[in-house]
Amino acid sequence: MRAAVLHEIGQEKLEILDDIEAVGFGPGKVRVRVRATGLCHSDLSAMNGALPQPAPFVPGHEGAGEILEVGEQVTRLNPGDRVVICWLPACGACPACRRGQTELCLAGFMNAGTPNFRRPGGDVFGFAGTGTFAEEVVVDAGCAVPIPEDVPFDIAALIGCGVTTGLGAALNTADVEAGSSVAVIGCGGVGISAVQGARLKGAAEIVAVDPVASRRESALKFGATKAVSPEELAGAKQQVTGGEGFDYVFEVVGRSATARTAYENTRRGGTLVVVGAGAMDDFLQLNMFELFFDEKRILPSMYGGGDVLSSYERTIALWRAGRVDLAGLITHRVPLAEINEALDQMRTGTALRTCIEI
Repeated sequence: MRAAVLHEIGQEKLEILDDIEAVGFGPGKVRVRVRATGLCHSDLSAMNGALPQPAPFVPGHEGAGEILEVGEQVTRLNPGDRVVICWLPACGACPACRRGQTELCLAGFMNAGTPNFRRPGGDVFGFAGTGTFAEEVVVDAGCAVPIPEDVPFDIAALIGCGVTTGLGAALNTADVEAGSSVAVIGCGGVGISAVQGARLKGAAEIVAVDPVASRRESALKFGATKAVSPEELAGAKQQVTGGEGFDYVFEVVGRSATARTAYENTRRGGTLVVVGAGAMDDFLQLNMFELFFDEKRILPSMYGGGDVLSSYERTIALWRAGRVDLAGLITHRVPLAEINEALDQMRTGTALRTCIEI
């Protein structure tokens, strides 16, 4: 079968190979035919080494498709079922799951160190234990979440990561208060989803911040009341909040410099929500006095900060009701053979989300 492979960390191009085999099928596993997958910035971060990932590997973790085969002990799934791939399944038994913090379950991360694929040259890993830039994947049954017939594969793929992460940051982690002021720094697919979440919660002012003009224009269509470049953020802070700072600031870039900017633009007593996945050697510096004196809440948001399965269901319900626009997030579509074009679209910021059709 075909898959897009990164041979070494740091390479910028993926190679499309047709000698890949999805491995690991057996009890408790399912084989999925991938139909659509989104390109998430985390894939780029894994490729450049910002996120830890053994190589060679198949990127992709935001996918949807249909079940081809189920292993023994799998009772809730059948061949032909339409599913979204969940890269962070909850085991239901660990301390985090028992506390109701299923997004912090580490069971899914354990899969990242086991090869998902094989080719004549040796083992190949799947990013985040999945690897959806491939025609087929073998995953734990818990990673395959059934979706209703009316949810297209491209929409389902977005729900698998970016939309759940952005919406959840506003709805779950921040629990944005109606009438509040919000700034979202970084307006790709995840940031735009955070904008939509803040709008759903009734924020009065939503300022979208991004260096790319087309993304700023898109943010206004999705619910932002104002869109500015990073250089214009100080002026927007003065205009919208009288210089006090925003009630909520979402950092959706994953860099300490951006997080520091977000902190400085959060009002005293306000909330900074860290959504972007950053590198382990990139440190955010805060002095102890400001941490005490400003009393700002710093809330990291992992995968939307709530139960993933419930978040999927909520997003589908909101999409059906027309309360969130998911189709509009897909600004580009490419076949798997043109995956490197999708990478360029992500790097330049020309795409909110590129759907790779497999």
